Amino acid sequence: MTRIDLTGLDVRPAQVWGGVRIVPLVRAEPVAGLRLRRELYEGSGLATVDLGDRTTYTSYVPHGFVADWTGAGAGAGAEQGVESAAYGTVLGGEGAPPCVPVRRVHRLAKRRQGERRLRFLPLHLALDGYLALHFGGPSVVWDDWSRKALGQGLSPRAEAAYAGWAVPGLGEALRIFELHPGQCGLLLYVADALAAAFVVPHPDDYRVLHPTLVEDLYGELVHQYAYYGAQVPEFTARIRDGVGGIRTLADLRAAARQEERAWAEAHDGLMARDLLETSYAFERVYRMGDFDLFRFLPPFLRDGREQHIGELITDHKGRAAYLKTFRLSEKQIRKGHLLRRLADRDWHLEATAEDLGTTYAEVVRRIEAAGLGGLLDAHVVARRTREKEEG
Repeated sequence: MTRIDLTGLDVRPAQVWGGVRIVPLVRAEPVAGLRLRRELYEGSGLATVDLGDRTTYTSYVPHGFVADWTGAGAGAGAEQGVESAAYGTVLGGEGAPPCVPVRRVHRLAKRRQGERRLRFLPLHLALDGYLALHFGGPSVVWDDWSRKALGQGLSPRAEAAYAGWAVPGLGEALRIFELHPGQCGLLLYVADALAAAFVVPHPDDYRVLHPTLVEDLYGELVHQYAYYGAQVPEFTARIRDGVGGIRTLADLRAAARQEERAWAEAHDGLMARDLLETSYAFERVYRMGDFDLFRFLPPFLRDGREQHIGELITDHKGRAAYLKTFRLSEKQIRKGHLLRRLADRDWHLEATAEDLGTTYAEVVRRIEAAGLGGLLDAHVVARRTREKEEG
């Protein structure tokens, strides 16, 4: 499996609010044998996740999802117990400073003991996969890398994102849009750029989980498009009176369905093409009976196309039962591309420069622009500065 298979899902005409366009995805029949439920976490939403390999993942985690493959569809309650992190500083006052609760979670995906249910943190599985990309750092002790890089790798690694309620217009759009009968997901566009895809196995699950979209994380590019983008045109369909005319309700219904098919073909062929035609690297996270939970990374190609990371639950035929994606910014794509090229050349800067068809100084500049300059040895930065002055 290298691509996302949305077989069984059909698009419906889009709904528009300002610069936000939502394309509903409906199923003729729900996915049998799998249900999703929300597990709400109290407090600020800040959580630290123990990954089990002496590393941790910290982010805004307002809720988890519980995948139930028993067929009962009953979710589990939230875990209890929180810690606190100091918020602000108090000098000379009495009492403890205000605190932001920090929730401790064990693993990004964990099976409920004695049950056929899996609790996982939606979208954070995918984000951790991106952050862990070549996390170990240089595999060979080259002189170009600092002791920190050789000893700690890329730790700590951080990326910025926006909560959905901070994306202009998104919260209002999700509040007023109507849900279609059989709706099991959506494709979310901002300024007609695909921002995210969300798919669940059952319409009842979608009705419960639809509000969680405003609490999801969205990339910097999506926020910029929402902030600066203009209003997008609404979906319109015009039925023309052709040869023979429309004389009955059956004729009108057939013409309307033809317009719906034309919209679906245009959407699948243009608006969602990059998402569906990209070849991804899938990593299985957990097997749940006839279903598999994966996270995936794009190829990080510098060809100008949109690229997404995400999570996917597939059935035994590889069809998507659950999907959630996060669109990467151009800077994040460049960082992923650079890390893979470095790893392909055993982190040797001269060899990487030759592979990229550029100079040693340019590779160093790209490393610094990607926010990884602190991993370089001091003499490397000095060499680049000297070559720049001489050039």
